[in-house]
Amino acid sequence: MPAKLPVSFFSARSPVVDLFRGQLDYAEQLRQDSEIVLYFFYAPWCGQSIAAREEIERVASRLSDQVLFVAINCWWNQGKCRKQKHFFYFPVIHLYHRSFGPIEYKGPMSAVYIEKFVRRVMTPLLYISSRSKLLDFLSNYEPGVVGYFEFNASPQPPGYLTFFTSALHSLKKDYLGTIRFGVITDRRVAQELSLEHSGSVYLHRHANTSLIYPKDIMNYTAENICKWALENREMLIRWLRPHGGKSLLLNNELKKGPALLIFIPYNPLAEIHPLLDEITKVALEYHKCNKSQAAEPDLQHLGDTDSPAFDSSVTDAHVKLSEPLSISTYPCCNTVVLPQWHSISRTHNVCELCVNQTLGVKPNKVHVPHCNFLEIEAALDSFYLQEHTFFQVISNTIECSNFLSFYSPFSYYTACCRTVNRHFLSFISSEKTIFQTPKVAFSSHGKKDNTQFSIPHIEDRNCFIPDLNISSMNITGLSCRTNKTLNLYLLDSNLFWIYAERLGASRSTHLKEFAAIVDMKEEVHYVLDQNQSLVGPTLENFIKNFSVLYSPLKRHLVDDPSAHFPEQRVITEVTTHTFHETVFSSGKNVLLLYYAQWCGFCASLNHIFIQLARLLPPDNFTVARIDVTRNDLPWEFMTDRLPTILFFPHQRKEQSVKFPEDFSVNLPNLLKFILHHSSLSASEPCTKECQHKESVLQQGHISHLEREIQKLRSEISALHQAHDQLEAQLSEARREEQRLQQQKHTLEKQHKTLQLHSEQLQATYDQKNQELLEMAEKLQELADASENLLKENALLRILVASREGKLQSRDELKESLQSEQTLSEDNDISPSAATAMLEEKRTDNTDTIETEHSSGNRTE
Repeated sequence: MPAKLPVSFFSARSPVVDLFRGQLDYAEQLRQDSEIVLYFFYAPWCGQSIAAREEIERVASRLSDQVLFVAINCWWNQGKCRKQKHFFYFPVIHLYHRSFGPIEYKGPMSAVYIEKFVRRVMTPLLYISSRSKLLDFLSNYEPGVVGYFEFNASPQPPGYLTFFTSALHSLKKDYLGTIRFGVITDRRVAQELSLEHSGSVYLHRHANTSLIYPKDIMNYTAENICKWALENREMLIRWLRPHGGKSLLLNNELKKGPALLIFIPYNPLAEIHPLLDEITKVALEYHKCNKSQAAEPDLQHLGDTDSPAFDSSVTDAHVKLSEPLSISTYPCCNTVVLPQWHSISRTHNVCELCVNQTLGVKPNKVHVPHCNFLEIEAALDSFYLQEHTFFQVISNTIECSNFLSFYSPFSYYTACCRTVNRHFLSFISSEKTIFQTPKVAFSSHGKKDNTQFSIPHIEDRNCFIPDLNISSMNITGLSCRTNKTLNLYLLDSNLFWIYAERLGASRSTHLKEFAAIVDMKEEVHYVLDQNQSLVGPTLENFIKNFSVLYSPLKRHLVDDPSAHFPEQRVITEVTTHTFHETVFSSGKNVLLLYYAQWCGFCASLNHIFIQLARLLPPDNFTVARIDVTRNDLPWEFMTDRLPTILFFPHQRKEQSVKFPEDFSVNLPNLLKFILHHSSLSASEPCTKECQHKESVLQQGHISHLEREIQKLRSEISALHQAHDQLEAQLSEARREEQRLQQQKHTLEKQHKTLQLHSEQLQATYDQKNQELLEMAEKLQELADASENLLKENALLRILVASREGKLQSRDELKESLQSEQTLSEDNDISPSAATAMLEEKRTDNTDTIETEHSSGNRTE
């Protein structure tokens, strides 16, 4: 059966041109006449295409005067789009900027996001005309690429179109548009960024060194500029936008390390975002590791028109080796601890390891380079090889030593150590720094060697820096001072609030703001209290509390909301919050079943556990279960197999026992398992009091069993009654079935009789129909004969009328002859003449009669 012809997908009043027959060639013709074109490839049956249709119409209603919107049915098998395009999903959005494209949009199918992306394609470059606009451009959290071009040539300066195309390439490669491209035409504004030559391209970075595109190394092409910007961009904070299908987006990001996920309501078209600006400030302070780098320009001075252009001086940034060393002056430092090898010792050596650089000549960089994590790692490797140099029992001075870098002749490492008491390591609030002692002594490499033992080391930098006190800790540069560095991510709560709910956000909140820290390596996550407003100081405290060694944050465990108000049941439903109360705090023996909703075998054990709960005395035993898919448990009680049965004895809750997996789960085996592990050990002698308690317990068991037997007997009698009622209902059903069978046979006979009667009627109908056809033919013949007779009757009337006329003329002739004869007789006319005249008239009459006779013969 051929497919139905496609119909229009958009309404006739829509500003979207709907090519519902897949006319791809006509779409290409339309694209030639428009500067910006949006193609919306859809399938009429696709639910996502139907949902996105309204969003596309909403965007088209706002931008139809500047952008051509074309919808193409790419599913009809006769259309050119289906024959030439092979999409794996629908809908697909492609944008074209003149001849450049396609630029595929892969973001959320929301009108505001689509419009934002279309506007970026329309204006990929932002014009920066003043220092204030330059300040706004560079202070944005997104990486910024600035190009300087002097528009004194016609039509455009050299390299401008290349830079313009590179901005479109960045949108093509990264649909999120995380790189902002700007253009400067004023030389004075360009000098603020040390851009002197037209065609220079500058990449701004907040926490690292800003860069200038190296024209002498890389060709000046749009692809190379885009690739260079993407490879060297700085991602202090990143947007996550899952597309809704199966992907590894969250998994790949969370595997990089602890992540701070911030959910905020976001409108891409809004002009200002106060909450986003606060979060951006926190991110910038968190990643600002090098506070002493004088070469990084201060963005604030750009707003001051009187400030001179930036001019870096390398001599001011250079720290000479001969000067006294101060730990606080070094840009990047790492704190390590050297515990004493003796367990009784209460002293530790705490060392601050810093990386220092002389200023080597490195072209194409605007600012003085500073250390990075690779250099820190190299410094740690060098320090671990020589850590015995700083080992001593007690020292009241700070001893420092320098190590040359193995990788760069311009770098060296400085390590300064002193001894502190162990109680300080518990991170008690103290505002005094470790390195406040004014005595600083230098030791050469390998000066001391007081021990031959191997000494362990700890790389927790955060707990030995006094600034990390929760109350007085500064968040500036904290990402470089702790091993628990956070990656910051933003999610739009208007689109992805379901992820926040899964992490622990309240579903009833009206303000969709939420923050959580997820650490996949430690398998924990922490939730910011939703009663606190999501502002900068709150986020800073949240980050600082996570960064300390012994974090005061409480691990969040997912709880089953459906079990918060349990009903009175035989089996107790345990959740995350009631686990310790039910299992550990209660003075009962607890049998706990781990199950899941999807586990079919777990559901088959329900009746066994119900019987077990009824048999065991409720004063001493609790039968419980927990859904492991809806509740999180402490790691020591986790399991990787379902169902799992654990028994917690009354007086030995920490010695939980697992039901053997090779035993079948039935009532006798469970009773034996419980009685075996809940009874007293055979090696312990039983006193009279013990025997009395045991007898009382047995009597209680016996009475309980007797009550259960009585209940079972009553249930059996009830079952017998129900069985009798069921038998009566079955006999009634059989009689009803027989009656229905008889009615069925009767109806079948009637059906056959009616079928025969119907066949007879059909035969009679066919016969009468044939007779009617024959009668119709005869009537047609009679009608034809009647018509011929009517024609002959008309001719006969004509003949009769002519005959009557001739007879009348003949009578007149006779009368005239008679009158003539009378006159002749009166006038003595000769008989011969009269005879001749009469003969002539007779001849004429004879000819007339013959003519009429011949015509009559022809008529017959």
